[in-house]
Amino acid sequence: MWAKNARAAARRARENEELRAVGLTVPSAAGAMAEARQDELDAIDPGWCPAWYTGWQRCYRLVQDHIQAGGTLPTDAGDVLVQGEDLGRWVSTQRFGWEQLLPVQQWILENTLEITPAEEDERPVKRTQDTMWATNLTAARQFHAREGHLRVPRKHVEQLETEDALSDRQCGADGAAVVKLGTWLDNVRKRAAKLPEQRRADLNALGMRW
Repeated sequence: MWAKNARAAARRARENEELRAVGLTVPSAAGAMAEARQDELDAIDPGWCPAWYTGWQRCYRLVQDHIQAGGTLPTDAGDVLVQGEDLGRWVSTQRFGWEQLLPVQQWILENTLEITPAEEDERPVKRTQDTMWATNLTAARQFHAREGHLRVPRKHVEQLETEDALSDRQCGADGAAVVKLGTWLDNVRKRAAKLPEQRRADLNALGMRW
């Protein structure tokens, strides 16, 4: 009960500070915790009264418990699932979203779980519209070369094995890149009037049915 009341008092003090910062009148300081008292508690445990989403706290504790039980730090989605939480995905999200974390969250992750921000060379390369078009066009050409036409069923999925495609699309179970070719061609038809001339020509060369 004391801990619950203390957290409520700290939150009230923080809300009062935010009101003062924007020049608004604080309705009452009653029940708000003194700043000195907050500092004393922070010195004992920086996470005693976090201002962030409770789901973050839950996943943090689950990861901490997992490590204390002898497990290794999960780093990839699907590595460790506990109580319905994907701990690997959570850790990865913290690393790649480091700049969005509060300083105290960063401190906790670094000093208790040894989680560090992702390096630049770890960050996924953002796909441009041109690279996505090139990947889909490669799939269309592969289908045409094999089938002799481009009459692709709506639900057809083409698998590519080129290195470029592997970096642009989700990989299937056999390591091939998965391209939802039928869906893509349907979408292209719907925006045919806005396509650049070269893109229309590339598809026309494959016998595209508009």
